[in-house]
Amino acid sequence: MKTRFAALAALAALGLAATALAQNPRGAAVTTLAGKKVAVDYGRPALKGRDLAALMKQLPADRIWRAGENQVSTLTTDGPLKIGGKTVPAGKYSLYVHAGEGSWALILNSDPGVPLGQIWDKAPDNLKNEPWPHMDDYSKAIGAKEVARVKMKQTTAAAPVDLFTISFAPKADAAELTLAWGKEAWSVEVHPAK
Repeated sequence: MKTRFAALAALAALGLAATALAQNPRGAAVTTLAGKKVAVDYGRPALKGRDLAALMKQLPADRIWRAGENQVSTLTTDGPLKIGGKTVPAGKYSLYVHAGEGSWALILNSDPGVPLGQIWDKAPDNLKNEPWPHMDDYSKAIGAKEVARVKMKQTTAAAPVDLFTISFAPKADAAELTLAWGKEAWSVEVHPAK
């Protein structure tokens, strides 16, 4: 009986660990600016009936959010960009959001994140080396590595969005990068740098 109970307990623990890593499929948004690819790869948390404002109140004091779930969300650009008037060189950046009361800012950071195996000793082999966002004090940990922090324009989403969604919409020689969740949306224009 003890052996059966131990096996059931181990199975339950494995199930809890798998549930902790269970995630919605990752999302991708891609556009081309001046012939160069710009792509965002991100986790897609679901509201599941929860209130977005209440979730945002759970953020740490600095109100920095990792712009997705689980692995680091990234923006990769093959060419230099102007985002909200700030120049961003070609490269790969981790994506964060400053979710202030009434205004959000998009943050691009050159820090790639922390391999999951360094912060969780029970990380599955297939995820041990995957980058996870810094969960401690953002400003102290990686704030100095910010490449850009730009204010986004808040609007109402065209339709309520349960899964966090990032998209690009073409605009002449630019694209509008939009983050949507619940009934809210935040956007900023992205231009090729000249």
